[in-house]
Amino acid sequence: MKIGLLIYGSLETISGGYLYDRKLVASLRAAGEQVEIISLPRRRYLASLMDNWTFRLPPGLDLLIQDELSHPSLLIANRRAHPYPVLSLVHHLRCCEQHPAWQNRLYRWIERCYLRSVDGFIFNSQTTRDAVHALVGEDKPYCIAPPPTDRFGPALDPRWVAARAAEPGPLRIVFIGNLIQRKGLHVLLDALVLLPPDLVRLEVIGNPQADPAYAAAMQAKASRIPAPIIFHGALDDPSLAEQLRRAHVLVVPSTYEGFGIVYLEGMGFGLPAIGTTAGAAQEVISHGQNGYLIPPDDAVQLAACLRQLATDRDLLAWMAQNALQRYNQQPCWQETAAQIHRFLRSF
Repeated sequence: MKIGLLIYGSLETISGGYLYDRKLVASLRAAGEQVEIISLPRRRYLASLMDNWTFRLPPGLDLLIQDELSHPSLLIANRRAHPYPVLSLVHHLRCCEQHPAWQNRLYRWIERCYLRSVDGFIFNSQTTRDAVHALVGEDKPYCIAPPPTDRFGPALDPRWVAARAAEPGPLRIVFIGNLIQRKGLHVLLDALVLLPPDLVRLEVIGNPQADPAYAAAMQAKASRIPAPIIFHGALDDPSLAEQLRRAHVLVVPSTYEGFGIVYLEGMGFGLPAIGTTAGAAQEVISHGQNGYLIPPDDAVQLAACLRQLATDRDLLAWMAQNALQRYNQQPCWQETAAQIHRFLRSF
C-alpha cells in the first residue's frame, strides 16, 4: 500500500506524539509499505483554519493517516471527494485541555466537525477513545494502539533500583516535557517552595522553545527557590537515559495527557510517577502503588507526595519495584505496530 501521513511541521519534532508518528512510519516501512509524509506548516490555531481555502488531499494514495493535531487545516479537504479512506491518529483532543470556556467551545465545535469527516481512528488509549466517542457519538472503525514506551530497552535490574532508593541525600526529581503550561512545571515549582530546600533536587528536561515566554518565566521562578534546580533543555536519548538512571521519581503534573509515554518510560528505570487525575495518566499510574495521581494544579498535595517519598525510603523502594513491574506489563511496540498494520489492511 501507499500510505500518507499528514502532520504539522517536522516528523523530528520532540514530543510523545511525534515519537509515536516516527515509530509508526518506521514500522510500516519495515513491513514493506510505502509511506509518504505530507507536512503542513505549524501556525497559530486560527491561522491554520485558513488552510481550508487552499489545501487539497494529495492524489495517488491507497490510504491517508492524519495526525489529529492537524485538524483545523482539514475540515473542508476531508469533505471533498477522495478515492481512499482517511483515518485520524488521535493522541488527545485539544478541547480536553484547559482553556478559557469560550475557546473550548470553539475547539469542541471544530474538532467535532473534523472527527465526523474521517473514516476511522487510531487511538493511543482508551481514555482518548472515550473522549472522541463522547464528542461525536459515532461508531466508526478504530483500533486502540498504545504508544511506544520501550525505546530505552529492558527495565533496570530491581536490585540496582532498590540500592538507589537507599542512597543518602535529597530526593532526586526529574521533570520531562516541553516547557509549556499544560505540562505543569509551574505546579512542581510551587510544590518545591513548600519543602525544605535540602530535601529535594530537581532536573528539568524539555524544549524551552515550545513556549519561550513560559520557559523564561519558569527559569525566573526557579531562581527564587532555594532547592537545587537545573534546566537541561532537550536531551538526546543517551543523555536522557542517564538522567533517568540517576533520578528517584518522575513528576509531570500535566493538566491533560492523552496517554503520557513519559510515565511508562520512567517506570522502566524504576521511577514512581506523579501525574494528575485528568486524562489518561490513570491508565499507567496506580495511585499509592507505582506513583501518585493528584488533582491538576494542586501544589500542596504534590508537595505532600514528594515529602513522603523523600522521608520514607522504604516506601520509595517499594513503589520503584512496582513501577518496574508496570513497565514490564506494557506491550512492546512491535506488537502495537503489528496491530495497527492489520487495522490499516482491513480498509
